[in-house]
Amino acid sequence: MMEFYLNDEKIDVTLEGEKTVGDVLKSFEITCEQNNAAVIGIQVNGKQITADLFDEEAKKELKDDTKFNFNVVTQQSIKESFKELSFLFKELALKLSEVPVALQSGRDKEAHTSIKNLADSIEEFCHIAALASLFQEYTSITIDGNPFNEFFADFSPVLNDFEQALKTNDTVSIGDLAEYEICPRLNAISKSLENLA
Repeated sequence: MMEFYLNDEKIDVTLEGEKTVGDVLKSFEITCEQNNAAVIGIQVNGKQITADLFDEEAKKELKDDTKFNFNVVTQQSIKESFKELSFLFKELALKLSEVPVALQSGRDKEAHTSIKNLADSIEEFCHIAALASLFQEYTSITIDGNPFNEFFADFSPVLNDFEQALKTNDTVSIGDLAEYEICPRLNAISKSLENLA
């Protein structure tokens, strides 16, 4: 019996005359568009369907034991993630503003936790932003009036300087970068995401 999974959860699907794998993929994509969702991964019979394999796999006839697993992201889930990240970046800005004092008073562990959280949050934000770009509504995200890419092109060298300052334990630079360069940018990201959520 044919099986369909959505984000690893089994779902009931009624076929409407689809004959090939491609027919199913096409009708699923249309359903996604109608429901403000986007397909971010497809597996057929446990095999990941990459762009290179798509045409070849699409021609295959449906069999009774064909198993589909679709990974999708919805516009609503992007909105919720942006809301959470907005809050997270606001909190991070607050924590990072305390890093210089934490380092000066021997609370290194606390400072390093904040710094690790910064790296993780930026990585998560970039991942969510990439998914968001699948939706028309989010294709022109700006932060502080700059397009997303420009903002991060400008932010990256600051983060690299910050990493260097941490390696050499240059508490003055760490403090200055955290307070004057990183915190204002985190607040800008937070504000921009708040407007999107």
